Amino acid sequence: MPGSLAPLDWGVILLYFALLAASGVWINRRSQKTTDDYFRGGGRVPAWAAAVSVVATSMSAASFIGVPQQAYVGDLTYLSTNIGMVLAAIVIAFVFVPAFYRARVQTIYAYLDTRLGEPAGRAASLAFMVGRVLASGARIYIGAIPASLVLFGDLAPGHLVVAIAVLSVVGVVYTLVGGVESVIWSDVIQMAILLGACIAAIVVIASRLNAGFGEAIDALASGGAGGASKLTLFDLSLDPHAAFSLPAAFIGFTIMGIGSYGVDQDLAQRLLTCRDAKAGARSIIGGILIGIPSVALFLVVGLLLFLFYQRPDLVAGEAVRPPDDSRQVFLAFIMDEMPAGLSGLMLAGLFAAGLSSLNSAINAMSSTFINDFYRRARPGASEAALVRAGRVAVAAWGVVLGLFACGCVWLYGRHAGEGGTLLTFALTVMTFAYAGLIGVFFTALFTKRGNGASAIAALIVGFIAVGLMQPMFWGFVVDLDARRAADPGDALLWVLDLAFVWKLTIASGLSFGVCVVGKSGMTTHGAG
Repeated sequence: MPGSLAPLDWGVILLYFALLAASGVWINRRSQKTTDDYFRGGGRVPAWAAAVSVVATSMSAASFIGVPQQAYVGDLTYLSTNIGMVLAAIVIAFVFVPAFYRARVQTIYAYLDTRLGEPAGRAASLAFMVGRVLASGARIYIGAIPASLVLFGDLAPGHLVVAIAVLSVVGVVYTLVGGVESVIWSDVIQMAILLGACIAAIVVIASRLNAGFGEAIDALASGGAGGASKLTLFDLSLDPHAAFSLPAAFIGFTIMGIGSYGVDQDLAQRLLTCRDAKAGARSIIGGILIGIPSVALFLVVGLLLFLFYQRPDLVAGEAVRPPDDSRQVFLAFIMDEMPAGLSGLMLAGLFAAGLSSLNSAINAMSSTFINDFYRRARPGASEAALVRAGRVAVAAWGVVLGLFACGCVWLYGRHAGEGGTLLTFALTVMTFAYAGLIGVFFTALFTKRGNGASAIAALIVGFIAVGLMQPMFWGFVVDLDARRAADPGDALLWVLDLAFVWKLTIASGLSFGVCVVGKSGMTTHGAG
């Protein structure tokens, strides 16, 4: 596969990295003298840029590869999950963001200090950092897939590890340059490249088909498993094992959206870089709305790839054998079927997606560590010393994320063996920390109860509850295949097969129930 890239493709990829470097130098012309500059951009970031950054970070390489894969093997029901995301954005805009701005915090977990006590805030910070290692490590692994194919032509574990190391080094170096402000403005550039690559892919794949629009629609309408339609947008079933059903979209993905954008410093950090709470609220709602057509474009890519690989009678010219691994379905087309130059643009889009989530994660974790732990341990440290420590933390977190991403080479093998896709793998990993954090923030914002002890207990309960509902955990304890063969309706198997958003909803409810048990003697700084 490396030989399939033309010199023009390599030129486009090099141009992308040159543009990235130039943008970093341009952004860094403004000195990063204080932690407010380095971690909040001094409140100078316009709402529209923060909104684009939210989309770019949330999409990641999991979206570039995983969303087309989802449409290729399934249908369009993933798009319906944006119902929950919009509902979550409204809650965050009118409840979470105003509370964070009133508390004048650099990290959202510092808000918990004022509401539930310092132990709660520090425990939440720690939970976020652990959870972000899991979630972003999984995204780096997914971003390393195209890098491994470009560099080595295969997905051998050793080659994936090298690709992970390359991405980690590039991401760390860029983030060291200019803090969160450089991350956000690079996200704007990378989002433009990402969407440009996606639109170009749609045009190229469509040009390879000799079917009219009506014929293509008919083929998709009966192309799913068992003759089901691949154009299904709403799954009206009440099956709790369906990840993208309409009930899951309204309930489960609302909870998931609050976890992603409201209690995760990685994305919530963007909401704190704006001029005021109103601008921060506009950025989250705008980001979600921009994300809907962005996801739709990648789903269209997956549908067109299905026609190209699975319906050779609709392809102009000689039929092409589909890749055996559905992870590679978009990558195979990019490497083997794209015209020279466009392959480079596609891969630049992939690298943009991967680096966007990496840059964001290590900056957010560095921000959390410095403000919620290091600053308190060194109360006399100057702002310049804190910024230097923040840069050291960026490098350290980059190493930690890279190491976990290497572990995902093995973890995804087990997830895929259970019928999961790259998209569901990335989303599932995110839920471990979200469950406890959602329970704690709901207690802090919507009730007058909770304290440090109950918050810590809630965070632990949320993490353990999600873990106990994972087939991977029970696979070490019992033979799940034998149990499934003996009794497919087994109660344990029923729970383990629940969609990940319902597992998150259950675990968040348990966490909330534990947190509200504690009595609060502190002042409430919530929605009101």
